[in-house]
Amino acid sequence: MVQSVTTVLNYLIDLLVISNQIIVTELNMIIIDKMTRTLKVVAVFEACKGLLVLLVGLAFFSLIHQNIQSVAEQLVGHMHLNPVKHIPGIFIEAAGSLTDGRMLLFAFLALLYSSMRFVEAYGLWFARRWAEWFALVSGSIYLPIEFYELSKGISWLKIIFVLINLLIVLYMAMMLKRNGDEYLSKKNVNAFKEKG
Repeated sequence: MVQSVTTVLNYLIDLLVISNQIIVTELNMIIIDKMTRTLKVVAVFEACKGLLVLLVGLAFFSLIHQNIQSVAEQLVGHMHLNPVKHIPGIFIEAAGSLTDGRMLLFAFLALLYSSMRFVEAYGLWFARRWAEWFALVSGSIYLPIEFYELSKGISWLKIIFVLINLLIVLYMAMMLKRNGDEYLSKKNVNAFKEKG
């Protein structure tokens, strides 16, 4: 009688352990699904940044062999800005000093930068660990510059840029830590199985 009660209790304990493992597995799948969706949002954001810079690079490339100062004056006029004011005047003067070589250099640098963003977006979309590291490092590089710009004067645009970048960096750090913990956990389990 005692042995059959013990056997039933052992079966119940096994059933509880198995059901607990199923629940934990389902919860992990839900968490992983949310994390994967967030990674895809970051991937789309990085791809959009790459596309924007690529379009700017193509604009630079299309302006080679053009009178850039005239184009700048037309742009200032189109935006209904006064060309003798300080900022529009600086813009027109800077545009006038651009050479075809500089325009080609800017177009090439834009192509490189956008390529990096597209590669990062690809890696994040497919949840590659190297892309998470790349996003963490590349986002962290900009933070000191963004904080410096914020210290010079606060605007909503600066605050939004800092917050988005900071959230991406913190999220990537969290993902890397979580994935690192999973890797170490799997490594410990495999080592324990090999000993046993």
